[in-house]
Amino acid sequence: MIKLGLLKGKRKKLIKKQAHKKYYPHGIGHWMGIDVHDASPYKYPNGEEIPLQKGMILTIEPGIYCNKNDKTIPKKYRGIGIRIEDDILVTKDGYENLSKDIVKKIEDIEALSV
Repeated sequence: MIKLGLLKGKRKKLIKKQAHKKYYPHGIGHWMGIDVHDASPYKYPNGEEIPLQKGMILTIEPGIYCNKNDKTIPKKYRGIGIRIEDDILVTKDGYENLSKDIVKKIEDIEALSV
């Protein structure tokens, strides 16, 4: 984000201030269940995090969202939003990427356009 000109300053200081939240306001993903954004808890009532278990499905969805009116960033980035999402099934021995066959490379996505 620094190299792109979205953030300015020292990397460690920006991380500490969570300056990236301006363009990446959410976490890395969420549970999936009956609803796409399953309201399942991430922690037990005592505050301890719930460990991943076989059969759980979650998203991993890094992204960046730049407001079209944000004059603090280069004009070419204003008004864009990009998210790359994978849906992950937790298995007995690790995980299975349920969305592994969805195209994600720029050239593959552009090839879909007519």
